[in-house]
Amino acid sequence: MMWRRVLGLVLNKSKSKLKSQNLNPLLSSTGAFDRIPFDVFFQILIFLGPKEAARVSAVCKSWKFVVSDNWLWILFLHNSQEESWENIDFSESCLRSGYPLLLQSSLSDQSISLPYMHIYSQRAQHRGAVLIDGGSGYSKFGWSKDSSPSGYSATFKEFGDLESPMYSRLRHFFATIYDRMQRKPSTQPVVVAFPICHYYDTESSKAARRQLEEAICRVLFDMNVPAVCSINQAVLALYAARRTSGIVVNIGFRVTSVVPILQGKVMHQVGIEVVGQGALTLTVFLKELMGRKNMHVESLYTVRTLKENLCYIASDYESELSIDTTASYELTGEGQFTLSEERFQTGEILFQPRMGGLRMMSLHQAVALCMDHCQAAKETEENDRWFKTVVLAGGTACLPGLPERLRKELCGLVSAATFEDIERSSSYLFGSSIRGLATPFFGLAKGVQPLRFWS
Repeated sequence: MMWRRVLGLVLNKSKSKLKSQNLNPLLSSTGAFDRIPFDVFFQILIFLGPKEAARVSAVCKSWKFVVSDNWLWILFLHNSQEESWENIDFSESCLRSGYPLLLQSSLSDQSISLPYMHIYSQRAQHRGAVLIDGGSGYSKFGWSKDSSPSGYSATFKEFGDLESPMYSRLRHFFATIYDRMQRKPSTQPVVVAFPICHYYDTESSKAARRQLEEAICRVLFDMNVPAVCSINQAVLALYAARRTSGIVVNIGFRVTSVVPILQGKVMHQVGIEVVGQGALTLTVFLKELMGRKNMHVESLYTVRTLKENLCYIASDYESELSIDTTASYELTGEGQFTLSEERFQTGEILFQPRMGGLRMMSLHQAVALCMDHCQAAKETEENDRWFKTVVLAGGTACLPGLPERLRKELCGLVSAATFEDIERSSSYLFGSSIRGLATPFFGLAKGVQPLRFWS
């Protein structure tokens, strides 16, 4: 049924386009082929597939006109790519312009004239890129054509603080990842994502961010990587949610940052709110709660696994205390663990930090403050809604109930008109948005000197 709908849309759009231009693509010296109805000819092209359809375009100008129709190649993209059409459309319409991104008012005009035959060819020829997410707690790495990482590493434990741009440390980090992926650095370009650090809009913070980016590029180019795209995690999280503007709540390893982003640019001048608790804080707090019930576990990795599989965010903390929430999880080699109120008390410190002995803003207070700053800044007169969507990112953002609870708490602090939606980002790194980001950039890198791209 979906196939018929898409095909019908393609045929109607293509025929209306040809009529509007007063052209009959089959009026040419092609003999008996002139009598083939347009609908049949179009379906023959679909049946032939993209490679043969491209060859058909060389027969004559009229056939070339039909074959180059955008809707034919949109249909090929629908059918031959692993990712969804929504992701392809977003990446090609919004990210292809490069950085800085085009304003929203320009995107609709650009998307109409995109040469999808050329886009299909470029995506098919793109060999892919190595993707490295250098998180401060855990790093992920893999291949741009894969939907999930191929490996993980405990960054801080194994490599130290990567936010400190020491050449030897960064070199060891990247060399280890390439070794584990069994890839030579010189064969593919690389997309590198690093956590937001040096948050403020001061000259010293700007210099520190620039120093880190330059250190990353210097190491990778010394390893003969052909091209580097360096981009921060918050922007990637927004792209993975198919957005270019919004507020990203990045629950990182050590801290949580609330980051305003406009057209792919982190708005340091508006202000990034930083809350001094992250995934590690929740893991340590769960370990403490378990210790109170004589469940003593030495390994934080074990506690983290229990947190990821048993914990959730309560919609109403007081009401949840009166409910039996007991649940168990079995870890291979370590036995079965049973938790009750610890399951929702762990994440509650995001909204009630004092429960964990922390003196700091709650998560919803930080988000509301960021929204107030965005509203006061008035960065663009054309669009005063750019900051009204909140995107949750990071492993802890996957805790069940978090978006609903944050929405509830925000309603008590800001007006309903101040924000529109709260959603989770699918991933920092892996997905077609990143492939769409890498394809136009790295298509430029063939046979030329090393390139760098900043965000």
